[in-house]
Amino acid sequence: MTLVDTNILFDLITDDPEWSHWSAQQLERRASVGALIINDIIYSELSVRFANVEDVDGFVSGSDLLHRAMPRGALFLAAKAHSLYRAAGGTRTGVLPDFFIGAHAAVARLPLLTRDPRRYRTYFPNLALIAP
Repeated sequence: MTLVDTNILFDLITDDPEWSHWSAQQLERRASVGALIINDIIYSELSVRFANVEDVDGFVSGSDLLHRAMPRGALFLAAKAHSLYRAAGGTRTGVLPDFFIGAHAAVARLPLLTRDPRRYRTYFPNLALIAP
């Protein structure tokens, strides 16, 4: 199983000229070895690109993504990692979702497919990342 970061899915939705090919290729590779997983945070971020819940659900099921709830341990770890980030002078805007996603992958021992590994590497150093 692989947890799929939102940016990978946005690459497909927007047909990003720089990243869509790489992201599609990685999704295909990871799907050949196990399930592709998203969580509540990824689902929520993904929803920004759709007009209604039915369209989001259609994309999720059409992409063979499985939705899994985050374990409580991941919620706790996300808060602790975000606290470290803030103590190190990190800004507040737009980063908390990354901590939830990274913590979920870390606690569930899932590799994370992302193209933005910097924060994950810093705050979840034992996390297996699939990144450019």
